[in-house]
Amino acid sequence: MNRFILFTLVLTFFCVSVSFSQTRPNFIIVLADDLGYGDLACFGNDIVKTPHLDRFASEGVKLTDYYAPAANCSPSRAGLMTGRTPWRIGIHNWIPMMSPMHVKESEITIATLLKNAGYDTCHTGKWHLNGMFNLPGQPQPDDHGFSHWFSVQNNALPNHHDPYNFVRNGIPVGEIEGYSSHIVTDEAVHWLKENRDPDKPFFLFVCYHEPHEPIATAPEYAALYDNLEDPAERALWGNITQMDAAFGKLMAEVDSLGLRDDTLVFFTSDNGPALTGKHPYGSAGPLRTKKGYMWEGGIRVPALIRWPGNTEPGTECVDPVCGVDVLPTFCDIAGVQAPTDRAIDGTSLIPLFNGDELVRETPLYWHFNRARSSVKVAIREGDWKLVARIDRPDLKPSGGITAEDIETNANAELTGFELFNVREDVAEENDLSKEETARFEGMKEAMVEMYHEVRDESPVWPEWEFPKYEGQRIEWPEYKALRKPPVYEP
Repeated sequence: MNRFILFTLVLTFFCVSVSFSQTRPNFIIVLADDLGYGDLACFGNDIVKTPHLDRFASEGVKLTDYYAPAANCSPSRAGLMTGRTPWRIGIHNWIPMMSPMHVKESEITIATLLKNAGYDTCHTGKWHLNGMFNLPGQPQPDDHGFSHWFSVQNNALPNHHDPYNFVRNGIPVGEIEGYSSHIVTDEAVHWLKENRDPDKPFFLFVCYHEPHEPIATAPEYAALYDNLEDPAERALWGNITQMDAAFGKLMAEVDSLGLRDDTLVFFTSDNGPALTGKHPYGSAGPLRTKKGYMWEGGIRVPALIRWPGNTEPGTECVDPVCGVDVLPTFCDIAGVQAPTDRAIDGTSLIPLFNGDELVRETPLYWHFNRARSSVKVAIREGDWKLVARIDRPDLKPSGGITAEDIETNANAELTGFELFNVREDVAEENDLSKEETARFEGMKEAMVEMYHEVRDESPVWPEWEFPKYEGQRIEWPEYKALRKPPVYEP
């Protein structure tokens, strides 16, 4: 049986051919939070100042068609860590504190695989892969492969300035002075210099909070945008510049330790821009909508990769790739066997580094029943994207788990399909399902088959009432935005 439509992605940039030595490289992933496709200068933003990331882009490859594994935070992180589409493993939405939803201990992360293969491993920053963070009953970062962890469940509290809720290796740290991205970077730098095993290669996962709310921007960065009238806008762009400075500090330390040439660094975001009532700014560039939507603006995000000797500086890759590709790619590079006892939805990108064609057995796939868009499921094959609705009413926004959630997740069927050529129609304005009937029917068959497989494998969580634990503890800025957020058609 043809399990899924096989398709070929043609290489559109050239890298130095990879001939892996016996020395395994280090890996660093840096993940921004709610950073949109158009939120960096190197991705076309003419307001924001991101000099460190712009320089980093000139030293590596810009991935123009990179996709987060999901349209919001916890699912996206779960997909990146496991190489599996997050709905398959039961991460159906963002995970509030105390939620029963979590990445189960039976799931195998890239951190676990690398640690078992002799890598030292470290996580700093936002975790967001369990509800019972630093509590019994659910796996913690060390259970998922991190030898050292300095983490928070979701947001830094009471906001991203002087937080009190970081935990280091199971021990609460207490209040820390400073801003979140710099605190997270300082821990990563200290680990690189003092705590990691210098005789081992390493995997470092740095998860910034910026520019996710509750935004806290140091005056020195907000002041860079004094020409802007709205204090909320100054705070948003200043927050991105603040994160950029932290990233620059981390990269400077990599250089000072002589690690650049032996380290693959990957920078990206977990989903599109938030554009909230408090901060109705941020940009998806030319893409449709924002975080929480299954249109391009919710899932297509900036991404940069630098691997000296293996990526050509200042080049672009326009092939569609996704966060679920990280696990099989890192496994290939490190000479580690990826899991064979479960579906891995990502594909190793090594053929792209070698100048070869990339063939996927599984199309890029997204599934989010609580999406703000009417569209809940999408796949991409080459230049083409198919979207679909489900035959159930839209679920009300919530962090809880309701009986309606459980029924919808278990039984909903697909309907309302549309087909877009996102290479030529990046704004997804022209449904071509009637013009491209053969392609439409083939992609529809592949989507329906994968939807049923993923839906039927996904764990079922018990009903749970959302207690709004974090919301009761957040301290918001005093300023008010001078405009309302944009309103999008579903």
